[in-house]
Amino acid sequence: GRYFNISLISEHHINPFDLPHPTEDESPSEVLRGNIVNLVGLFRVMFDGLSPEEDAIIDRAITETYALKDITGDNDFTKLEPPLLSDFEMVLAGIDGSEKLVQKLSKFTTGTWSGFINQPSNVDINKKLVCFSIRDMEDELKPVAMYIITHYIWNAVRHELKKRLLVIDEAWWMMKSEDTASFLFSLAKRGRKYFLGLATIT
Repeated sequence: GRYFNISLISEHHINPFDLPHPTEDESPSEVLRGNIVNLVGLFRVMFDGLSPEEDAIIDRAITETYALKDITGDNDFTKLEPPLLSDFEMVLAGIDGSEKLVQKLSKFTTGTWSGFINQPSNVDINKKLVCFSIRDMEDELKPVAMYIITHYIWNAVRHELKKRLLVIDEAWWMMKSEDTASFLFSLAKRGRKYFLGLATIT
C-alpha cells in the first residue's frame, strides 16, 4: 500500500491544476470545462466564498492560465505539463478588479501555506490500499485539503476503470462548506458509473 501525509511541511504534494485523461465518451473540452468548474469551487472554499464578480474573474483567470500552457479544449493536453498556482496568480494579477483576490491568494503561493499546493503532484496511487492523512494539517485548511485530495482521487478513478472503494473519514469536514459538500454529493451520485463505492465516516 501507500501512505501519504498531507500537511504544510509534507514532502507529498497534489497540484489542483492536474487534468484527468478524457474517457472514451468524453471530449477534451468537456474534461477541461469540468475541471475549471471544480477549480472555481476550490477557490470558493479557499477564499471562504466569492461574489458573482469574483467568481467570473476566477473563471476567466483559470481558462487563461491553462491557455498559457497551450491547454485548450481543442487539443490533446494529456502530454502537456499543467500550470501551478503561481502561474494562476500571475494571470489573475493582470485582470482588472482582482487586487483583493491576489492578496488572498498570496499566502498559498508565497506565504506560510505555499508548501501545500503550489507544487507539481508527486503522489502515486497505483496500489491496492492507499491512505491520505490530513491529521497534521491545520484545521482551517482541512476542508481545502480534503477537496483537493478527493478531486485527485476522482480523476484517477475515471482514468482507469476498476472496482474501488473510497472511504472518507471525518466526512463532516467536507459537509461544513457548500462546495465541498456538493462535490462529495457528486461523487456519491456519479461514482457507480466508474465502479466506485463511497463510504463516509463521522
